[in-house]
Parts: sequence; structure tokens; C-alpha cells
Amino acid sequence: MGKDKQTKDKNGHSKLPKHLELQRDFVTCGDKLNYNTQTFTSANVFSAMGVDNSWDPAQFKENFRIVINKMDNEVMEFDMIGADPAIANALRRILIAEVPTMAIEHVFVINNTSIIQDEVLAHRLGLVPLLIPPHLFEAKVAEEAPSEKNTVVFKLDVTAKRNRDGSIENEKVLSSDLEWLPGGSELPEETTCRFASGQAHLFTEPSTPAPRAVHDNILLAKLRPGQTIVLEAHATKGTGKEHAKWSPVATAWYRLQPEVHMLKDVPADSELGRELVAACPGLFVTDDGGLIRASSARGHEMVMEKLRRLLEQEPFSSAVAYRKKKDHFIFTIESSGVLPPQDLLTQALDILGEKARNLATKLT
Repeated sequence: MGKDKQTKDKNGHSKLPKHLELQRDFVTCGDKLNYNTQTFTSANVFSAMGVDNSWDPAQFKENFRIVINKMDNEVMEFDMIGADPAIANALRRILIAEVPTMAIEHVFVINNTSIIQDEVLAHRLGLVPLLIPPHLFEAKVAEEAPSEKNTVVFKLDVTAKRNRDGSIENEKVLSSDLEWLPGGSELPEETTCRFASGQAHLFTEPSTPAPRAVHDNILLAKLRPGQTIVLEAHATKGTGKEHAKWSPVATAWYRLQPEVHMLKDVPADSELGRELVAACPGLFVTDDGGLIRASSARGHEMVMEKLRRLLEQEPFSSAVAYRKKKDHFIFTIESSGVLPPQDLLTQALDILGEKARNLATKLT
């Protein structure tokens, strides 16, 4: 076999041979393993061939795009195109661990005669997502006293009793039973939480409702008649890298853009063509010339695993290639409900930008 000839791009710069371009730009999905999974980030990795692989800010600005595919109050999916995997992973990690939220940090149990232990109840309370705008509050350092600037106080006071008809009232203690105290703690001596002023003025706009749990039906405990739970729960500002309860996402993840390519002409009426169409309906179609053509893999991801199984056999592996674009990420953000996913993305990008500016400052 002869080697691919080196060509020039539109600017007259040397281009890589075809087989090296494929290794640089695509992950090749084999029947059992993925190949060419590494990224070529070194500027001189192709210098022996006269190709400059250094990062070009102008080219990045021209090629980088974010395309939103779907978005609602909880889930957002978008395509990030033209970015390095390190950027995509940094964004994912920031979403999980560095976007601040409010969560219950301190629980002061006044009375708990339920079967659930105080420590377990406190842990469950900490994991309840709270609908509190974190930008309205400051982060509380360890030695700082709780105040209206850094703490939101909730009260839980539930007692179960049996009604005359035999039913049990307040059998389930739910997140909806958490009552916000805008004036602060009712036990300032025990909690050292003293508000100089209330917090009601912070939540007068329709866009900022009173603090509450994101979901009203989260089960905290079960009570039998006569059992009671009375406590105060203090929420503070934090990030997921300190504890998972402050993570604003249920998950944030991405996958690479899948692509299917025909390596040679396959007639639709051939045995191989009929098998491809039958095994992966919709993914392989017949064009006007009577040949098999691969359609968009994004719309047929349910049959991609079938394709990988087909690639274990020689007639298929020499005719079809299953690849994934290294700089095209399909990103999904699933919010826990504390903030809309579009706000999470905006804040994560701001944090990433600030990290880049800090690095540039230290390097100059």
C-alpha cells in the first residue's frame, strides 16, 4: 500500500495525510476496544511532517460553538463543538463541584422520639435540595457566627396522632413540613444564631419565592401516634467539592458525537447491503444510485450497539467504520432543581473563565 500524499490547506499550510487526520480527529470504535483515544495537544507532535499543531486562538474562536438541543426547568442538552476534551471535562467538574448552592449544614434537635436516629435525620435533611438563590447570601467560614447574611433557618415541628376513625395524622414527615423562619433562630442562646434584621425583604419579588424545599414530597421520617420531631435546621452556602449536598446537579455528563462512514461502495441489493439495512433500520438507507448510505448516527443511537456487534465480522468491518468526533461533545446537565440548568451553565462558564484569567495573570 502506498502512503497518503501530504497536501496543503487553503492557506498554503501543510496538511496531515488522511490516515493521521483520522487518528487526530476521531476515536475509532472497534468491536471490543476503542482506538485512537488520545488527543494530540503537543505543538510539535507533527513537526517532522512540517505541520504546526500549536493551539490557534483565532481558529478556536472561529470554530467553537454551543448549540442548545433541548432545555426545560430541570434538564438541558447542548452540543459543544470545537473544544478540547480537557475543556469539556473541566466544565463537567465545575458543574458538579464548584457552582455554589444552599443546603442544610447544622441541625439542632429539640425533641425526637421517632425511630430514626438524630444523626440519620440530620443527614437526610442535608440532602434535601433547597430552592434558595445562593447569590443572596455570603459563604460562612467556620469561625464566623451565623447571621442573616450567611444562614437561612428552617423549623420542623411534627407530632403524629391517631384520629377517631383510626387513621394516623402526620404519619409521614415530608420536606413540605420545613417552615422557613425569616426572623432567624428561635433558640439564639443554643444556636448562637442572631439576626440583626429579618430576611423577608429578600424574597418579595415573584422571581424569588420564600425559601423552601425544591420538592414537597421528599420523605424524611415516619411517625407512630405519640411520636414527635422538633428541630431547627440551618442552611448555609457551599460547593459540591466540600460535600455532595451542595452539588447543584443530579448529574452532568457528556458523550462524543457518533458518526458512521462507509469505507467502500456497497450495493443495496447485495447480501451485505441487505444485512446492514435489516440489522440497523434507519441507520443505513439506499441512495439514488442504488448504494447503501449511512444516515445520521445521532438519530439512531439505539442500534449503534448492534453495529458494533456486526463489526466483529470481516464483511462488515471492511465496509463500515464507526467513529466519534473528538472535539464534538453532546453535553447533558440534569439540575437537582436548586437552579435552572441554563443558570448552572452560565455560572460554570464564568468560573472556568475566572480560572483561565487567574492562570494568565500568574504566567505573566
